[in-house]
Amino acid sequence: MTKLPRKSAKQKERALQIYGELTEHYPNAHCELNHRNPFELLIATILSAQCTDVRVNKVTPALFEAYPTPETMAEAPLEELEELVRTTGFYRNKALSLKEASKTLVEDFKGVVPSTMDELLTLRGAARKTANVVLGNAFNINEGVVVDTHVKRISNRLGLTNEKKNTNKIEKDLMALFPREFWTDLSHLLIFHGRNACKARLSEPPEHPICIKYGKKCECWKMRGQ
Repeated sequence: MTKLPRKSAKQKERALQIYGELTEHYPNAHCELNHRNPFELLIATILSAQCTDVRVNKVTPALFEAYPTPETMAEAPLEELEELVRTTGFYRNKALSLKEASKTLVEDFKGVVPSTMDELLTLRGAARKTANVVLGNAFNINEGVVVDTHVKRISNRLGLTNEKKNTNKIEKDLMALFPREFWTDLSHLLIFHGRNACKARLSEPPEHPICIKYGKKCECWKMRGQ
C-alpha cells in the first residue's frame, strides 16, 4: 500500500479540522481491547473479528489465565480453546487461528510478536487490520489506519472517502489525508465517534456538533432534508 491517492491542500485542511474536533470531543480515545502485552493484543484482535470488544474482553481473562504465552497456547488442546472462545462467534476457526498463530510465533519468531507488517501477515488470523492494530497500539508504529465497520461508516459520513465497501481504498484515502503520526489515533477517534454519536442505525439525525458541521454527505443531513 505504498501508492496513495492525491489529495488537495483544501481536502487535507478539512481533514485536519475534523481531526482537531474529534480529539477535542474524545480526548481519551484508545484501543478498547484489554491487553498487557503484544501477544495478548494480537490474540484479542483476532478474536474481535465480527465480535464486539466488550465480548472479547469478557473472554480473554480466562483464556490468558489458562494460556498466557505463545508457547502454552501453541500446545493447548484445540477443543479447550474452542470452549474458551465459543461466545465470540466463529469459534472453531478462531480457536484454530489462535493455535496456529501461536505455533508460528514459537517456530519462526522465538515466541516474540514481530513488529513488521510483512511478518505479522504470516500469522494465521492476522490480516492487515489486525496487523495495524498490533503495530499501532503495541509498538507505536503507524504503518496504516485500522478500518473497521465504524471507521468505514464514519469516514464516509464525514466525506473523508467516497469508497463505501473496499477497506483497502478507504485506508488509502485516510492515509493520504492525514499525517502518518495521526494514523493510529485517527482510527480510535472515528471508532469512538461511531460508538457514541453517529451510530449505524439512525432513527433521527445525531445532534453531535461534528455531524452537524461536517456530515453533509451522510444520512445525518439527508434526514434533515438538506
